[in-house]
Amino acid sequence: MHEADKRTDGPGGTGHVVVIGGGIAGLAAAHRLLSEGVRVTLLEAGPRLGGKLWAGELAGAPVDLGAESVLARRPEAVDLARAVGLGEALQAPATATARLWTRGTLRDMPRGHVMGVPGDTGPLAASGVLSAEGLARIAADTELPPTEVGDDVAVGEYVAARMGREVVDRLVEPLLGGVYAGDAYRISMRAAVPALFEAVRTHPTLTESVRALQGGAASRAAAERTTVTGAAATGAFFAGIAGGIGRLPLAVADACRAAGAQILTNAPVSGIRRTPGGWRITAADRLLDADGVVLATPAGPAAELLAGLAPAAAASLREVEYASMALVTMAFRRSDLPAAIAGGDASGFLVPPVDGRTIKASTFSSNKWSWAGADPELFLLRTSIGRHGDEGDLAREDSELVDVSLADLKDAVGLAARPVASTVTRWDGGLPQYPVGHLSRVARIRTAVAALPGLAVCGALYDGVGIPACIASAGKAADAVIASMGTPGTDH
Repeated sequence: MHEADKRTDGPGGTGHVVVIGGGIAGLAAAHRLLSEGVRVTLLEAGPRLGGKLWAGELAGAPVDLGAESVLARRPEAVDLARAVGLGEALQAPATATARLWTRGTLRDMPRGHVMGVPGDTGPLAASGVLSAEGLARIAADTELPPTEVGDDVAVGEYVAARMGREVVDRLVEPLLGGVYAGDAYRISMRAAVPALFEAVRTHPTLTESVRALQGGAASRAAAERTTVTGAAATGAFFAGIAGGIGRLPLAVADACRAAGAQILTNAPVSGIRRTPGGWRITAADRLLDADGVVLATPAGPAAELLAGLAPAAAASLREVEYASMALVTMAFRRSDLPAAIAGGDASGFLVPPVDGRTIKASTFSSNKWSWAGADPELFLLRTSIGRHGDEGDLAREDSELVDVSLADLKDAVGLAARPVASTVTRWDGGLPQYPVGHLSRVARIRTAVAALPGLAVCGALYDGVGIPACIASAGKAADAVIASMGTPGTDH
């Protein structure tokens, strides 16, 4: 083992920080540190950068093998994309018309809801998503006394008590599951749908809470149009990047290298410890001395590294559960596809788990993104399989996951063709779960870590699983480390 990368002042005289983890959070933290003149070394345990953002190729066409879009009405991801030269590549979806495959057929996603919770039963009744009994049960919400939510409550538990289980099972579950790959009856409302949590604390019924949020959202949308492409204000809720969102971490890494960062892959960190002047990091055959450390890893690796430094934080990190899932990406000849896919305007469909299907969603990528539909002969689509507590199908071979996806697609949209190419991407332990009490756990972790000046944590398990939330988490961690470092050479 050799010693390298001693503490030295960066261009701005603010020292050296080691970032552990090369997903979007770690890369965003490195980018923020570099912008403040800090010298950065980033260490990624695996062979590639980007984490759950992964640009690939199938049948000669670019595809996303992980996350495919960002929430455009939060600024962090869009701003970072522009900062690293991808501003002109940002795109709004060509279509955002998603459907639900439920009760035996594809149905239009009803409008007038907040994460599946309806504020108006008219569109819901027209969609046929709920039974007559399910629709009638919603009306009970306006007659029930206010429900006390306390410090937190599960989304599904609260909504089912107010409006009935059908609303949860056929609307809330598939929408929340598309974000967290979790169980709506366990997911924290305070963490996952904070605006709704605050609304139900101040309004007597759930219906009134949803309508209040919809009124506020309409006002904000009118006042804040989102410029996605840099050309015209589109007001798009989501945005992608031509060639795939997986381009974003690679562009951030290139920008970091250009600013002087050292980025190492296949460099697992086995230990971090305090020194009189800062921190020493053990990574593969290297010893690195630094003024600060940003820990941007999932809960398990973070717990291992913090076990001796912050045992309370490590204990809370070990409590975090993760969901596993698989993405099945397929390429078809357009001429082989039914009109329900290639001839329609749908971006795909969600599948309520209560319907007992294997796939949980399908995205018609070549409809949804203009860049994915550029080849007139080829059509790209993908399915997702698995969620927290429902991961048995992930034991199947890749070829079996393709076959069960095709079987469900045949039932849903009449697809009878075989793909010309396919690939399965497995995200084992890919998405942290946000059960009731999650934010209290995060607060305990951060309180324990705050006792270690020069060390900060960030990533999907802290402030939200979406890309903008991860980038915001990274920015907070970077700023905390910079603030704790003080003047160069000051002992911690």
